[in-house]
Amino acid sequence: MAELEGLEFGKSDFVLLDEVTMEQFMENLKLRFEKGRIYTFIGEVVVSVNPYRQMDIYGKDTIDAYRGRELYENPPHLYAVSDAAYKAMKRRAKDTCIVISGESGAGKTEASKYIMQYIAAITNPGQRAEVESVKNVLLKSNCVLEAFGNAKTNRNDNSSRFGKYMDINFNFNGDPTGGHINNYLLEKVRGGGQIDRGAFTATLCSLNLTHSLIFWTTNNDRSSHKAVMSALEVIGFSKEEISSIYHILASILLLGNMQFESDGESVQIVGLEAVNHISELTGTDPDSVTKSLLYRTVATGGGEVIEKGHSEEEACFGRDAFAKALYERLFGWIVGRINSVIEVKNYNPVLHGKNTVIGVLDIYGFEIFDNNSFEQFCINYCNEKLQQLFIELILQQEQGEYEREGITWQHIDYFNNQIIVDLVEQPHKGIISILDEACLTVGKVTDTVCLDSMDTKLAQHPHYTSRKLSPTDKTMDFQKHFRIRHYAGDVTYSVEGFLDKNKDLLFQDFKRLMYNSSNSVLKEMWPDGQLSITEVTKRPLTAATLFKNSIVALVDKLACKEPYYVRCIKPNEMKSPVLFDDARCQHQVAYLGLLENVMVRRAGFAYRQPYARFLQRYKMTCEYTWPNHLMSSDRDAVEAIVTQHGFQDDVAYGHTKLFVRTPRSLFTLEQERAALIPILVLFLQKVWRGALARMRCRRMRAIYAIMGCYKRYKVKAHFWEVERRFANVRTMADYGKSVEWPTPPAALQTHFECIFVQWWARQIVKNIPPSDMLEVRAKVAALTALSGERKDWGVSRAWERDYLANVRDCPQTSSGFIRVSKELRNKNEYSQVLFSGFCRKVNRFNKSTDRGLLVTDKYVYKLEPKKQYKVLKRLPLDSFTGISVTSGVDQMVALHTSAQDDVLLCLQRGQLCPNQDRVGELVGSLVDHFTRSVTCTFRIKHVFGNTLFRNPFSLSSPLLHSITQCKKEIFTK
Repeated sequence: MAELEGLEFGKSDFVLLDEVTMEQFMENLKLRFEKGRIYTFIGEVVVSVNPYRQMDIYGKDTIDAYRGRELYENPPHLYAVSDAAYKAMKRRAKDTCIVISGESGAGKTEASKYIMQYIAAITNPGQRAEVESVKNVLLKSNCVLEAFGNAKTNRNDNSSRFGKYMDINFNFNGDPTGGHINNYLLEKVRGGGQIDRGAFTATLCSLNLTHSLIFWTTNNDRSSHKAVMSALEVIGFSKEEISSIYHILASILLLGNMQFESDGESVQIVGLEAVNHISELTGTDPDSVTKSLLYRTVATGGGEVIEKGHSEEEACFGRDAFAKALYERLFGWIVGRINSVIEVKNYNPVLHGKNTVIGVLDIYGFEIFDNNSFEQFCINYCNEKLQQLFIELILQQEQGEYEREGITWQHIDYFNNQIIVDLVEQPHKGIISILDEACLTVGKVTDTVCLDSMDTKLAQHPHYTSRKLSPTDKTMDFQKHFRIRHYAGDVTYSVEGFLDKNKDLLFQDFKRLMYNSSNSVLKEMWPDGQLSITEVTKRPLTAATLFKNSIVALVDKLACKEPYYVRCIKPNEMKSPVLFDDARCQHQVAYLGLLENVMVRRAGFAYRQPYARFLQRYKMTCEYTWPNHLMSSDRDAVEAIVTQHGFQDDVAYGHTKLFVRTPRSLFTLEQERAALIPILVLFLQKVWRGALARMRCRRMRAIYAIMGCYKRYKVKAHFWEVERRFANVRTMADYGKSVEWPTPPAALQTHFECIFVQWWARQIVKNIPPSDMLEVRAKVAALTALSGERKDWGVSRAWERDYLANVRDCPQTSSGFIRVSKELRNKNEYSQVLFSGFCRKVNRFNKSTDRGLLVTDKYVYKLEPKKQYKVLKRLPLDSFTGISVTSGVDQMVALHTSAQDDVLLCLQRGQLCPNQDRVGELVGSLVDHFTRSVTCTFRIKHVFGNTLFRNPFSLSSPLLHSITQCKKEIFTK
């Protein structure tokens, strides 16, 4: 705050003035205006001076600076009061409103646009599509309503010719969910050229318009026209509806150029081309249009219907009334169409939470013209009502609260304009009642007669006068003027046209004409046209009464909300960004009651809050009240907070509330609270995270307990199922091999299948005779080494092992081998023949010879069959390091030795069974022997492909050498 205040000039809050006088007030206001500080506080009221230029104080950075900050934390700005209203609505779920007041040209419309811009910018951080849609429609509605309801006047480039109050609905998250727009007293006397000024030539031609009807100004009109058309599409107007709007506007312009002439007996329209154009644009019959403009259909007392021709004056009056009614109904239909889009539908507080509202009131300012008519009378009455609301809420209510709370203070005198409000709206005595009575009187009642009635009934009223009551006042004319002493100054009104403008003088013929239009939009605008001419209807309320009722309803609506005020001041009549008219501004300050407001704020207290709410917000700043106090009452606890911070001299204690005199004390509390909030948040986060962790821990323990029970159940269920399925396997022929195993649970790691396979194997093995066990073990060993690598390895036949001693296999030579075998057994003391058979040996020169192979548990013998099995070579069995075989059907075997003197041979298949595979038998016998006796690991690698070595006897020496050197897999002792 201190840093930002260094950029300010004068006093940013009028409450801080050294002396509360008009001179100091105006001096401070002028200084700030000249230095570009157009906003100044009076407590929570923002005083805004129209700068008449674009200022770079409304961008995103400025919005971020004011978002969520306290009212006095930043320099005065519209965003400060907007954020205060939004926070009050969101924090306390309380409806709020922002009332923008001031005279015409003071910048009220621009202020309302910036307020809407700020509220739209700070809502919907999640960027939800539906919320963005509502915000877009709310913002775009301003553009449309300005195009149809504002006008360029001598005093203002964008003068609001209607009053607008917008309610913005928010959900419990603070996001906008919809809204509603109320419009008040649209001024129907408009310049025809302002409406369609930006349209293109092609569009004008299609509407039968020419540039003579259009007042062109700058290129900005074209861009404004595009913006309005874009806004209509965003809001949801269809192409047909936009086209109907064009047609109605064109009809209004054409009606304004229509002229009549009279030949003494009847009245005619000058040039029927305009009638045809209007008929085409409104979707009606040309004859019906002509008839409505020249005649009036009335019903007599007996029910007879007659047509009465107009005089030239009556025809002009009817034409003007018709054009104004078209414009008024079009504007009302546009507002209703916007409301149908943005209104909250199917809202249920139980499902959607509490719906809160921020209201924004932008209504015409106080007007004093050279010629003031009925419109100015209604507008100034509206401003009187709003000023009365301001007095009640800000001045009366504030002083009344001090009295109720028992706070001692000096009473401030101020002007109460209730007497002026009563002058206008009091039943039977007020001006509106007199006007209505004159309108209801049968016979020719003129504006002059109505003025005489007002002079008679209001002659003693201190705020009413006329030339008749003040004959010496030559500023007024006899039988024409009356004057009301408003809170903003004296205004002289011309009574001419009052009664006509107050009555609903639009002939029923026009209403029936529009209701029977083929254009659905026009038909919708004129529902009262469906009544027959003979139907008797209740006389409609007058314009003044309708306006009074709507303003009373508006004030009641504002009174039930927490108000925030923007008081706009017009610095000069020249629209100059540098000129400050002291007298003009002082007059506005006086009639707006700003000086009295400063006095009340200064003599009173800038901030007040019930003890409980103050304690709830600031209790963390005092050690005696955090987290809960132990004192006898909330007032004592609040007093402890004030005493600890040293604000005893700046506060007063009421019966139920604490009153703080200066904003500085409150700001100091807010600063300390803001510094403590992160610490408290961290503490609460720690506590809450611990609570969450404990809850998660308890849940996890419960989950694990449930999981444990469930897993045990699934394991038991699996055991029970296994027991059920395998109950009778001992009596089955295959011992249960065909039984399907149940799927075990994922958490169960069992070896049941392995155990069963072992049991099943034992059941099979125990039935094998001991004499066959050597063969079985050899086959198992061969299966381990060759399964999946060699298609046929002799598993399906009986393994004889000692084929050279087999009489059936070698009938001629078996006896000789048996003799040699016995000799070798005695000589070398081996105990078992592992394998014997004929083979063909291949040497390094690629020569092959037939030999006998004898493998015992100690030696490997190479025998010469032709020489009585003479031992050609003997190698110790433990000198062999490995064996290599092919993966084909050949009988090729390579025996690897530690001396790298490998032996390559091809086993012979035998005479009785020429297709015998003996490779598997040799491998199985060796693997089984080494596994049981030597306790080593035996592995075998197939190095030959069957497709490459179909004929193993055609190997060349290099190939043979590479085979003998291949030791991929070896015996390892």
